[in-house]
Amino acid sequence: MKVTVSDDCISCGACESICDAVFSIEDKAVVNEAEVAANESSVKEAADSCPVSAIVVE
Repeated sequence: MKVTVSDDCISCGACESICDAVFSIEDKAVVNEAEVAANESSVKEAADSCPVSAIVVE
């Protein structure tokens, strides 16, 4: 699974509150790729919860 965050990110923190092992907020959400595989269901939930659909899961 590949996870990226587009420039549409508004740094709202929703993804970080759902899955802080993978997402952290800096200027925009940052992905900790080393933790993606162990947290796939939470990553998908975070992507679905993003208010601007900035999280892309492939």
